[in-house]
Amino acid sequence: MGRVVNITLLIILAVIFILPLLWVLITSFSPAQEVINSDSNPFWTSNPTFDNYKEAWEAAPFLRYYYNTFIIVFGVLIVQLVTITLAAYAFARLNFKGKNILFILFLIQLMIQPEILLFPNYQVMSDLNLVDSKLAVMMPYWASAFGVFLLRQTFKQVPYELDESSKMDGSKWYQTLWHVYIPAAKPTYIAFALVSISTHWSNFMWPLIITDSVENRPLTVGLALFAQSFETGAQWGVITAGTVMVILPLLIAFFIFQKQFVSSFMHSGIK
Repeated sequence: MGRVVNITLLIILAVIFILPLLWVLITSFSPAQEVINSDSNPFWTSNPTFDNYKEAWEAAPFLRYYYNTFIIVFGVLIVQLVTITLAAYAFARLNFKGKNILFILFLIQLMIQPEILLFPNYQVMSDLNLVDSKLAVMMPYWASAFGVFLLRQTFKQVPYELDESSKMDGSKWYQTLWHVYIPAAKPTYIAFALVSISTHWSNFMWPLIITDSVENRPLTVGLALFAQSFETGAQWGVITAGTVMVILPLLIAFFIFQKQFVSSFMHSGIK
């Protein structure tokens, strides 16, 4: 009986989550006449068309937005992988005074909402003359308390004998890290990378504040400005087409890597 209830709840939640996405997808292929017609079915179109996508693509520099987003997302991820690896190794294997207290203070970052740091971050970027640059969008996220915590737990599960054996063979600490710890933490790296990419792909508030030009705006900010460009009587077909173009890469990546996504989190100890 309990299993039936759980399955029923999962189905209900799945329907609730998929309905908005289904509406966006169908509306993006619907002619303007059908969208504004109150008698038409919002979850069906009798005359599907690609005109909305063509108009959206021509109305905004989405190619430039894609380029900016890829640079920002993977620029953040690459630096994060370096910083969380070094910090996690230090907290997991090195012994130094105040390590536990420092780790607790480090984890406090998880309880701080990013919006609280918007003004201090902007002030720092302004002092560095980095306002309206991709570097300014990336820098506040180059360290990740979540990533350090996740990777530290994985490093602590690596048998200490492997560490000792590597040192006895004459390996330096960075060689041990590269050949012992990093290969053992591959599922954790995949899990963190998926979370980081999805988070920064959809990041909106900070890029909106720190960027002013098309050359540095990511897709989320570009989409918001694109939607605002339509005055009264919004062309929902064109706007939803732009929305689909923004979320499509993430959807494709999820469907391709969904097994690795679930498996990575299971191996990483995230329940």
